[in-house]
Amino acid sequence: MEIHLKGRDYDVKVEIDGERTVRKALLEAGILPSTVIVSYDGTILPHATVLSKSVKLLVTTISSGG
Repeated sequence: MEIHLKGRDYDVKVEIDGERTVRKALLEAGILPSTVIVSYDGTILPHATVLSKSVKLLVTTISSGG
């Protein structure tokens, strides 16, 4: 299946076999999970959410600083 992670800072497609958590899909795409929020169809997904089919996810980079 294909997981498409798209946002302002990312546009990555990852081909995977079997189920993956959002966290593992992010890591396979080279995205540090602690720096982003992932959502699907307007709903924020916990990084522990299991992905079992091809999907396009919105990746929003978290900014912080002083």
